[in-house]
Amino acid sequence: MAPMGIRLSPLGVAVFCLLGLGVLYHLYSGFLAGRFSLFGLGGEPGGGATGPAAAADGGTVDLREMLAVSVLAAVRGGDEVRRVRESNVLHEKSKGKTREGAEDKMTSGDVLSNRKMFYLLKTAFPSVQINTEEHVDAADQEVILWDHKIPEDILKEVTTPKEVPAESVTVWIDPLDATQEYTEDLRKYVTTMVCVAVNGKPVLGVIHKPFSEYTAWAMVDGGSNVKARSSYNEKTPRIVVSRSHSGMVKQVALQTFGNQTTIIPAGGAGYKVLALLDVPDKSQEKADLYIHVTYIKKWDICAGNAILKALGGHMTTLNGEEISYTGSDGIEGGLLASIRMNHQALVRKLPDLEKTGHK
Repeated sequence: MAPMGIRLSPLGVAVFCLLGLGVLYHLYSGFLAGRFSLFGLGGEPGGGATGPAAAADGGTVDLREMLAVSVLAAVRGGDEVRRVRESNVLHEKSKGKTREGAEDKMTSGDVLSNRKMFYLLKTAFPSVQINTEEHVDAADQEVILWDHKIPEDILKEVTTPKEVPAESVTVWIDPLDATQEYTEDLRKYVTTMVCVAVNGKPVLGVIHKPFSEYTAWAMVDGGSNVKARSSYNEKTPRIVVSRSHSGMVKQVALQTFGNQTTIIPAGGAGYKVLALLDVPDKSQEKADLYIHVTYIKKWDICAGNAILKALGGHMTTLNGEEISYTGSDGIEGGLLASIRMNHQALVRKLPDLEKTGHK
């Protein structure tokens, strides 16, 4: 019996105690979070952890830092690609057939490059969505740390941080573009690529050539280490196309631009985009347009799209639609890439190619 005749219910006592514990928890959780942040554990700058650490709680990421890590990832992946090719032990196998009926090949170069690139980016930016061509096996997980150093050439071009919400970012990785050519030892076509899209729009692109150790990068509304050539031939262009269907493009291109048009068969989407630019690589062919008429995966083209966009160029479907880098991992409508040309006028010239691209 309680004093003054008040009877205490066991249930009431329990509820009262739980409420008290809840108040104490909220008071001390805020206090402890503040204490931890002093040691760099709460996502705020501290102990040398900046940028990517803040993204761990789903906050923001700095695109300048993402560019630095993307360049490093492409180079690290390229090192694996080169090492495997020079060992001449590719462990080549087929993942199945492409839509055109060709073997969709995979090698140890693809797998090891993918592992380095994916885990470097994932460790640095754990909150962002990363899409990659090859399967990521949890059993092969690595913690690959970034030293938080931004290269001088990036700092020179991109002078201030550029923060965006982590949830708006999608990263596209191609750990080895032109695998078919890689197995044939046609090394000049091979690239590793990273692209960062924000709300589906490509804003960062990196294309690395492992065998010449050349790297092109660009940020939309930021800067680049590559530029357009001084002139392009719009009347009788040199058109770079896939080696697998050069004849399909040639027939329509000759009808559209005349018999003086040159068709350049090449491997790898990264190589084809670089063909449109001023690249200091003697093995790199030069073209005025890049046309693709069949289904293509977004990790093949996102980096090139970002670089062209940063330089004032264009990459669209064959009917002139912008490509969104969210949702599905491929596009059906083929593509047309150009720079310093009237892109929409080119689109209007190629109605037959657009139809071919959907067959």
